[in-house]
Amino acid sequence: MTHANDLAGQPLNVAPALAKKLDKLGLRRRFDLVLHLPLRYEDETHLYPITAAPYGQPVLVEGRVIAHEVQFRPRKQLLVRIEDASGVLLLRFIHFYPSQLKQFADGALVRAMGEIRRGFHGDEMVHPKTREVVDGTPLAESLTPVYPTVNGVTQPMLRKLIRSELQSLPLPETLPPSVIAHLQLQSFADAVRLLHSPPPEYSASQLSEPALPAWQRLKFDELMAQQLSMRLAYRARRQGKAPVVRGSGRLREALFASLPFRLTAAQHKVLGEIDADLAQAHPMHRLLQGDVGSGKTVVAALAALTAIEAGFQVALMAPTEILAEQHYRKLSGWLAPLGLTVSWLSGSLRKKQKEQALEQMASGTAHLVVGTHALFQDGVDFARLGLAIVDEQHRFGVGQRLALKQKGEEPHQLMMSATPIPRTLAMSFYADLDVSVIDELPPGRTPIVTKLINSSRREEVVDFVHKTCSEGQQVYWVCPLIEESETLQLQTAVETHRQLAAQLGQWHVGLLHGRMKADEKAAVMAAFGSNQLQILVATTVIEVGVDVPNASLMVIEHAERMGLAQLHQLRGRVGRGSARSVCMLLFENPLSDIAKARLKVIYENVDGFEIARQDLLIRGPGEFLGARQSGVPMLRFANLEDDIELLEAARELAPEILARWPEAAEAHLERWLSGREQFLKA
Repeated sequence: MTHANDLAGQPLNVAPALAKKLDKLGLRRRFDLVLHLPLRYEDETHLYPITAAPYGQPVLVEGRVIAHEVQFRPRKQLLVRIEDASGVLLLRFIHFYPSQLKQFADGALVRAMGEIRRGFHGDEMVHPKTREVVDGTPLAESLTPVYPTVNGVTQPMLRKLIRSELQSLPLPETLPPSVIAHLQLQSFADAVRLLHSPPPEYSASQLSEPALPAWQRLKFDELMAQQLSMRLAYRARRQGKAPVVRGSGRLREALFASLPFRLTAAQHKVLGEIDADLAQAHPMHRLLQGDVGSGKTVVAALAALTAIEAGFQVALMAPTEILAEQHYRKLSGWLAPLGLTVSWLSGSLRKKQKEQALEQMASGTAHLVVGTHALFQDGVDFARLGLAIVDEQHRFGVGQRLALKQKGEEPHQLMMSATPIPRTLAMSFYADLDVSVIDELPPGRTPIVTKLINSSRREEVVDFVHKTCSEGQQVYWVCPLIEESETLQLQTAVETHRQLAAQLGQWHVGLLHGRMKADEKAAVMAAFGSNQLQILVATTVIEVGVDVPNASLMVIEHAERMGLAQLHQLRGRVGRGSARSVCMLLFENPLSDIAKARLKVIYENVDGFEIARQDLLIRGPGEFLGARQSGVPMLRFANLEDDIELLEAARELAPEILARWPEAAEAHLERWLSGREQFLKA
């Protein structure tokens, strides 16, 4: 490590109380201050005459105090009037200190920075930034940076700390000179100095321009750090030892023969990729993604059979008990006739059932174990775990996935997700995984018609439910809450169940929600699956995994309050049979701009990948990554949609930098991640 990086890695030399506050901003090392870039800039280089200053933007004015008073009604506030040659301005302070009164003595000359607005008593500035000046005090020569901050850390404090580190720390290059030249990047030192202390000729709008060479340099550096860390995590995994898993094909052929459908070409393709991984001596770490209903479960079952044929056990973990139980029932139906033991483990099992499942796992008599997070708790042991399958992997944290992985020597891992990951997200935050995509739906699936309906037309929807049931089809009616909430005032599952049962008396209406006991949920789902219930009122517990081909209508209440991924998942519960399927999205007015954008996307698109791309634009990557983000360096400066060219360049160059300039890669990671890359091991 270079001497420069040794200096940069030193902790901040500040008082403990201030260090605690700076820590909330992620400022722990001296170099963190260099990378703490301004949110925006204020222009204190130009004084406006009071009456000529524009409204609605920060401006700097100067005037003499002609009056000041503390007003107590309608609330306590300090009012100060200043005057220049052009006119008078009121400065209003709702929160103030007694010391400020001295600053505003009559006749004092003050400068005030803020937005002027029209008030009841004329033009005013509310809570401007002020300072007392003497005649001839020069104006600032460049724009003033405004930094992200927290309570107790003022802008002047941050500016002073950052200025000190910029002057004392060397700012060497961490990228190889040939890379900088090839991409025509500005030098790192010039880029950070420009953004912290812009020369007088730059305007605030120029400095906020994403194409500014200084921003391009810092965005590229950040993306490169992410790509290097992901590449190292990928390399570390491939150096691990895992059992070589090759099956005889006997069990797999038997399952193929029993299935009432044929696999699609896309399913065969991803199965080949999984087989190739399992046959390697290093652990598979593959993400299998496919849209709702694309047939991921049968691919997982066929991968499990290969591991079982080779003499290993398989664990399948799902995030909710309903989804785990759906998998258990489906996999038992496929594998039990082949003479295999499929065990079930969840937190709600009775003691005797749990002990039996644990004994089957520990002795090796359980070939496949399906369960919730109970699978990775203490006291759960496998005789010979060779493959761990994690469904809806983004819902599990890094620590949870590691705990399951550690149940075997070093089992292969197959992660499944029905939330398609946009290409840019896969290139950046999932660059450490091998990704397989099932990009076609099984034949015979009917397209789902989506309708947006104002909740004022609820009676028409109830009539359509009656018509659907009369034709022998079944209906899901989804509500977001379980019981009445005064704050949200949403139509709830319990109340809706009561209303629909009264309105549609000739049909059987069931109720399903997360607070029911496991055996109650299982009984309701079994009754709906066998058409003993024609209508199922449910909360979003049915979001993933529920498969009832005879259900052709989905009604979703308060669709405006749900995310795109959730709406798409719910909609995917219908359209699984041959009947024409409809999804009705009920919404309440008024709609927010984000709600309008979401509903427009879900109405216009059925392709999960396009919905995911639009969702990324609306929400940003944070929520999309789910619990995984605790182990992935998030981006502060780069934007996945706008900076795709920089991302592609970083992805392409990262392996070359690691191979040819390992010391530069280490210095670059130290600068940007400061050791945080250890989280990437899950």
